[in-house]
Amino acid sequence: MKRNDQIVQPWSSCLLLGLLFIFAFLASLSHAEIHYHEFVIEARPVKRLCRTHSTVTVNGQFPGPTLQVRNGDTLVIRAINRARYNVTLHWHGVRQTRNPWADGPEYVTQCPIQPGRSYTYRFTIEDQEGTLWWHAHSRWLRATVYGALIVYPRMGSPYPFPMPKKEIPILIGEWWDRDPMDVLRQALFTGGAPNISDALTINGQPGDLYRCSSKETVRFPVEAGETILLRIINSAMNQEHFFGVANHKLTVVGVDTSYTKPFSTSVIMIAPGQTTNVLLTADRPPARYYMAAHAYNTANAAFDNTTTTAILEYKSAPFNGKKGKSRSSAPIFPILPGFNDTATATAFTARIKSLHQVQVPTVIDENLFFTVGLGLINCSNPNSPRCQGPNGTRFAASINNISFVFPRRNSLMQAYIQGQPGIFTTDFPPVPPIIFDYTGNVSRGLWQPRKRTKLYKLKFGSRVQIVFQDTSIVSVEDHPMHLHGHEFYVVGSGFGNFNPSTDTAKFNLIDPPRRNTIGTPPGGWVAVRFVAENPGIWLLHCHIDSHLTWGLAMAFLVENGVGKLQTVQPPPLDLPRC
Repeated sequence: MKRNDQIVQPWSSCLLLGLLFIFAFLASLSHAEIHYHEFVIEARPVKRLCRTHSTVTVNGQFPGPTLQVRNGDTLVIRAINRARYNVTLHWHGVRQTRNPWADGPEYVTQCPIQPGRSYTYRFTIEDQEGTLWWHAHSRWLRATVYGALIVYPRMGSPYPFPMPKKEIPILIGEWWDRDPMDVLRQALFTGGAPNISDALTINGQPGDLYRCSSKETVRFPVEAGETILLRIINSAMNQEHFFGVANHKLTVVGVDTSYTKPFSTSVIMIAPGQTTNVLLTADRPPARYYMAAHAYNTANAAFDNTTTTAILEYKSAPFNGKKGKSRSSAPIFPILPGFNDTATATAFTARIKSLHQVQVPTVIDENLFFTVGLGLINCSNPNSPRCQGPNGTRFAASINNISFVFPRRNSLMQAYIQGQPGIFTTDFPPVPPIIFDYTGNVSRGLWQPRKRTKLYKLKFGSRVQIVFQDTSIVSVEDHPMHLHGHEFYVVGSGFGNFNPSTDTAKFNLIDPPRRNTIGTPPGGWVAVRFVAENPGIWLLHCHIDSHLTWGLAMAFLVENGVGKLQTVQPPPLDLPRC
């Protein structure tokens, strides 16, 4: 009998533990919520830099509303377009499993919402938590139509780091002292580079260093000794940034929707589309300290070299006693790297690793090599007002010498479902058409890309590696590449031309970071791996919007697998038509 007890008890314990796990899982599902929101997209007067502009906003807010949900929650967001432009909304970093209809890039997964119309985005957060964001994905409306999307863990699931006293979203942006759509329209007409922004912003405000701005500088009061979580989002249009807080260390604990091995730094580098979570402890003498961001510029091109600030203000900082004054001394300023400090940017990025060992695809089904960079379109009449690029050309950009053209008659996804021919082809090249010294002195004969709407087809479940190779055509540059509908592991990077025989051996297949946006080192390469297990058409593009406008994009067509759970959902009845 004793022997039987010894056999039965472990089995009973396993059963009990299994039942407890099932009950806990069901309980977590029962706490999942449905969040209903109405986003009214319309122009409102917004004053910055001494002038008031009619600015496209969401619910009258710039930046737009912060959405706060938990892993497993569902969002139902009715977007009402009362602006004068077509618009779509993209939920940046949300995987949108089997649901490209909620992804948002115009003419890719949907036709845009026309003025006076509406569309309801419905999607569920599945096994993701961290800092995401949402933004317009139609022309340059993203300049002012954006906001934070914070995904907390399920109820009862703690952070893998000490619980912060408070959390603060930090959205770095850009501001033009005119309608951004006019800036885009002028650039499209001339073929030249768009005018650079007039200010950088933190949470929509330029800060103390700009005219007519100091009264509205964003201030964050803190208690001495408390730890806060900064959820930093680079929502800028065209610029990577360095960010720091004077005299304070930042402990990086997450990027995009992944927790990372904590490490301490005085500055971070963050590219458009990326998010970074850092812990900051208010352990300095009570005073006022600037948060600041300025450009990390990697191209031989004009850029906004101004600095945006906010203020971290200790509540116990001494008053100066003068009527109408708040605190005694001017805020302390952080030391930020130089604008072109690639060494600091590279060292920071190299330190980001997943919190635990992860499952990286080791057997590759699709080995893709993508050259990414700028190009120039030759003009038959170089003296034309429409050929104001270098030496009488028009700017372009491409992947594997294909400059992506967005369709206008229908969206790619709708055309695919409807079987409509003539909208796209599926012959996007897996490698460049010509092998050359990508980061060397490139022949001018290779500078002009072909304008096409080409997709690359992937079988469901295929294991994919992409090496993004920057080129020196026009200029080397850090291109932040964003993949919709998937996340990927960043397994390696380096400078110069990628060498598969030597560089692959150095890949990190143990704890690489998982991201949705990663930059190509200027004059270098970056390698990512992922499993194509989300059916639909998913855009891949540079998150510098001027480059996206010039064609630095392509799209994957991930075919349906077997059964309902590997098949794209039917399109919603209110899906906009072109």
